[in-house]
Amino acid sequence: MKERRHFIRIVYQAPAQLSQSGAQWSATLKDISLHGILLSCPDGWQPGDDPEFQVDIVLPETDVHLTMTAELVAYDPQSLRMKIVNIDIDSISHLRRLIELNIGDDALLHRELEHLADLAEDE
Repeated sequence: MKERRHFIRIVYQAPAQLSQSGAQWSATLKDISLHGILLSCPDGWQPGDDPEFQVDIVLPETDVHLTMTAELVAYDPQSLRMKIVNIDIDSISHLRRLIELNIGDDALLHRELEHLADLAEDE
């Protein structure tokens, strides 16, 4: 199978809250990239008609929240795969720093950011 990912994903565990149409669920972040997230599938969660969710991720041992709108791409009983469709400036700054610290390669991070900018221009 051809690898379709364009962004490096880092394994990172953190608590997350999903909300959609007044419903709310607790989940755990499993991994994250500049473009998407992988969450544990919350107990009692069922897919709805709207693919967009509000997601709030709290970075452990900090007061940093990553707040975003994410679109459900795929799911199974263990996980939800989501594409980030909107993220505020503070959250993207924190996310960039988190990825920078975890990949340890400035050149690779800059390539990722350029690719993200290219995708935004194509939309």
